[in-house]
Amino acid sequence: MTQGIVQDKVSAALTGALLLARQKGLLKVEQLPPVHLEAPKRPEWGDVSCTVAMSLSASERKAPFEIAQIILDHIDQRDTLFARAEIARPGFLNLTVKPGLWNEVLHQIEAQGERYGHSQLGHGRRVLVEYVSANPTGPLHVGHGRGAAVGQALVRLLRATGHEVVSEYYINDAGRQMKLLGVSVLARYLESCGQTVPFPEDGYQGDYIREVAARVKDEQGNALLSLPVEDAERQSKEFAYRELLGLIRQDLERFGITFESWFSEASLLSSGAVEQVLGELKSRDLLFDQDGAQWFRSSTYGDEKDRVVRKQEGEYTYLASDIAYHRDKLRRGFDLLVDVWGADHHGYIPRMQAVVQAYGYPKERLRVVLVQMVNLLRGGRKVEMSKRAGEFITLREVMDEVGADAAKFFFLMRDSSTHLDFDLELAKQQSQENPVYYVQYAHARIASLLRVANSRGIECPRPTQAVLGLLEDPDELALIRKLSAFPVVMQASAQELEPHRMAYYLRELAGMVHPFYNKHRILPPAPDSEDSATPSQDGAVAAHRGADSIPPGLTGARLALMWAVQQVVRNGLTVLGVSAPEQM
Repeated sequence: MTQGIVQDKVSAALTGALLLARQKGLLKVEQLPPVHLEAPKRPEWGDVSCTVAMSLSASERKAPFEIAQIILDHIDQRDTLFARAEIARPGFLNLTVKPGLWNEVLHQIEAQGERYGHSQLGHGRRVLVEYVSANPTGPLHVGHGRGAAVGQALVRLLRATGHEVVSEYYINDAGRQMKLLGVSVLARYLESCGQTVPFPEDGYQGDYIREVAARVKDEQGNALLSLPVEDAERQSKEFAYRELLGLIRQDLERFGITFESWFSEASLLSSGAVEQVLGELKSRDLLFDQDGAQWFRSSTYGDEKDRVVRKQEGEYTYLASDIAYHRDKLRRGFDLLVDVWGADHHGYIPRMQAVVQAYGYPKERLRVVLVQMVNLLRGGRKVEMSKRAGEFITLREVMDEVGADAAKFFFLMRDSSTHLDFDLELAKQQSQENPVYYVQYAHARIASLLRVANSRGIECPRPTQAVLGLLEDPDELALIRKLSAFPVVMQASAQELEPHRMAYYLRELAGMVHPFYNKHRILPPAPDSEDSATPSQDGAVAAHRGADSIPPGLTGARLALMWAVQQVVRNGLTVLGVSAPEQM
C-alpha cells in the first residue's frame, strides 16, 4: 500500500539505510520491519516522522536514539532528499523533505489526471456489494438514502482501487410483508369503491397506499369486487409491487444510483433454492429438529445460539432465504461479499457469518457495513413525519428540498456506524458551515480563477510547464503535502470500507484551499479597478488581494498548483458520487 509518492521515496531511503547498516554489521535484524511514516503533530517537527528505531530497540539491544543515528548516517543521498533530518528522543526520526521533491506530486497528478489516487490494490479480487435492498412496500426513506450513498461510495472506492465490483439490490418480495401490502392496498381500493372495510391493524399507512389503490381503480375499475378475496389480494399485491419497485428505481436513479443486478427473494423460493440449501446443511448435520421447528446450528460457528429456519407451521424464516441468498453469492465466485445493512441488524451479523463458515469459507469473506439512523432537522428542530409516507420522511422529499448532491455528501460525512444529524437548512446554506457547499465551492472557485486568467490572456500552465521550484511558501508546501495524501486516503477508505474518510479529507483540503486563496495573490493586479470588485462579480477577486505585484513565474506556478488542487477535489467528489460544479 502506497504512502504517497514522496513518502514512498522516504520509506525506500530508510529501508536502504537499514539494509546497509545490517550489511556493515551495525544492526543484526534478520527481517526488516515495515517502515511506516506519520505526519508529525507539529509542523516544526518536519514533514514526516518515523518510529522504526524504537521498534528495533529490544531486538537490537540498543537505545532507540542510537539506532536512529545509525539509520541517519546510512541514508543514501541524504542531502538530496532532506532539507533537515533530526532525532527526537527517545528515537523519533523527524524528516523535512526538500521542497523540490514535493513537485513530483504535482507531476503525478498531471500525468494521472482523473485516475490520480486510483490503484491496483484489489487487482484480481471480485466483490459483490449489496445495498439498499429496501422492501418494495413503500417509498425509500432517509435511512435508505444514507445506505444508498454509503453503498455507492463503496462500489466506487473499490473499483478505484482495482477491484472487480458488482452492485446488487436484493428485492424482499416474499413473505408476510408482501401479503400485508396486498391487504393494505385492497382495503384502500375497497374504500374508493364506496365500501366500508376495517383497515388492517398492522397495515401500511401513508398516502402512497391510497395513491396505489387509486391507480388500481383506474386500471381495473370495479373488477376486483367480483373476485374471491384471495385473488383480489394477490392482484393488489402484484400491482402495488410493480408500482412501488418502479418508484424505488426512479428515486435511486435520481439519486445517481443504478445497480448491475436486481435479485429477487421470491425466486429463491420458486426455484427450490431454499429447500436445496437446507437439505445440504441437513446432510452435514448442521440442521436439527426441535419443538416442531427446524434449527440451524449457528452456535457451532460462533453465534450465541442456534437459529430457527423453519417454523412449527412449516413457514420459512427470513434466515432461511438469507442462507440461500448468500449461498448463491458464494457460488458466483466472489472473493468478498459486502452487505450494507441498517444498524438494527447488528445482531444478525454472527449468524450470517456462521452461514459463510458452514459452507467452508472464512467468516471474513462476508463484511457487513452498518448504517445508523438519520435524525432529520430543520434549523436544529426535528422534522415532523411525512404526510405522504406516514411514519417517515422520504428520500424523494429530501432531494426535492436540498438536491441529490447535498443529501449524498451529508449522508457520507460521518462514520456510517454513528447517528447522523442532517439539518436541511444547513444543507441549503451557501457558507463554510455547509460542508458540501464548502467543498464544491473550492472546485468552482478555482474554475472561476482559471476562467479569469484566460480572459486576461494569462497562461494557465500545467505542472510540467510551470516553474514549480518557486513554490516554497509554507502554505504552498502544506497544500502539496495534502494532495500527496489523497491516494493513501483512497486506499484506506476502500480497505476499511469507510467512505467518510474521503469526505473528511475533502473537507480538510477545502479548509486549506479557501484560506490560501484569500491570503495569497495568484494573478497580477488587473489594469482597471478589478481588485475592488465584489466576489459575486468576479469569483477570483480574493486571489487578487495582497501584495501589489507578483512575478510571472510565481503566477504560473500557483495556477498550476490550483489546477492540481481542483483535479484532486474533483476526483474525490467523483468517487463519492457527488458532482464537481464549475460555477456556483
